[in-house]
Amino acid sequence: MMKCYFDHVATNPLDTRVLDAMMPYLKDDFGNPLSIYEPGSKAKEAIENARGQVASLINSKPSEIIFTSSGAEANNFALRGIALARQNEGKHIIVSRMEHHSILNSARFLEKMGFAVTFLPVDKHGMVDPDVVKKSITKETTLISIIHASSEIGTIEPIEEISEIAKEKKIIFHTDAVAAAGNIPINIKELGADLLSMAAHQFYGPKGAGALYVREGLRIVPLIYGGIQENGRRAGTENVPAIVGMGKAAELAKEEMNARIEHVRTLRDRLIKGVSSVENIYLTGHPDNRLPGHASFCVEFIEGEAMLLLLAAKGIYAASGSACSSKALKASPVLLAMGIPSGLAQGSIVFTLGKDNSGDDIEYLIAEFPQVIKRLREISPYAKGWGIKGEGGECIVQK
Repeated sequence: MMKCYFDHVATNPLDTRVLDAMMPYLKDDFGNPLSIYEPGSKAKEAIENARGQVASLINSKPSEIIFTSSGAEANNFALRGIALARQNEGKHIIVSRMEHHSILNSARFLEKMGFAVTFLPVDKHGMVDPDVVKKSITKETTLISIIHASSEIGTIEPIEEISEIAKEKKIIFHTDAVAAAGNIPINIKELGADLLSMAAHQFYGPKGAGALYVREGLRIVPLIYGGIQENGRRAGTENVPAIVGMGKAAELAKEEMNARIEHVRTLRDRLIKGVSSVENIYLTGHPDNRLPGHASFCVEFIEGEAMLLLLAAKGIYAASGSACSSKALKASPVLLAMGIPSGLAQGSIVFTLGKDNSGDDIEYLIAEFPQVIKRLREISPYAKGWGIKGEGGECIVQK
């Protein structure tokens, strides 16, 4: 039986070249970067080298990169750090309904602290309308946070346009680029964001390493208090091996970006064509403006969890909804925000490709997926017509 990993948006395997770069700092070069003697100096130098590599990935200054433990921490840091730093200027924040839980839950936390939060709607493709952003701004608005690309449906948002609106109104703009950074080109000078979140494991680096870009001169309140690490903005003894790994992964991502994109986009298009041939299955997200290795669908009459279990039994590993909510056994808030009915949203399936996937993987999926759907529909009461009935007794399926 083949083993095919199609969940790269959840995490990626560690590139062996990244592991090689990390190994010295897991063994011999174990010094604390704050120590003034040689082992500490070597660790400090390794961190600063990695900072330059991550900065180069998005074309920022090294001093504008703050290392964190994850993309989720970076998102929390951005929202809470800016909201608290600017609360005397206003207490209104704008986010979209497409955001990761680390943004949405941070926003809800700030609501409890007395901040007003606007949760922007999206269209059927999960796109945020820049005009709606503009109309939502008030005199109290101090921060806007819009995701760069959705990990759940792959849609890439119009970040440059929204950033320009924020700049005109002198409002701080943050983007969660965890699913985008290292996978598509990002030039922070063109993007225009004041803050940007990243995570190493999204581009073949180690888990437990993330970063927040903070534009030079921007004041932000620390999320973690303690020592003077990261210029006093993020306390705690640095995870040197993970930071070195993130730096190496960023360097490789920049060097291999175009080749990786071309590879996964070709496979993705084959996958979408093959899977879409199954009856009553619908592509979710923007049909064109989406991450190159991302394919997401909703399947009628079937729950996503059931599809995952049967696919896994065949060695095919995918996801249903976001990685953080696939165990929740409820419809995805992202899909509901796009206007997809709850019943159909329950049938979410997401395939995300990586640099090590092959054409054989795609052919195996295309051959096995219809059999899984056929089997599940044979035992589905909804597929047999049991469910919501119309006046004439026919089964109603919303599309």
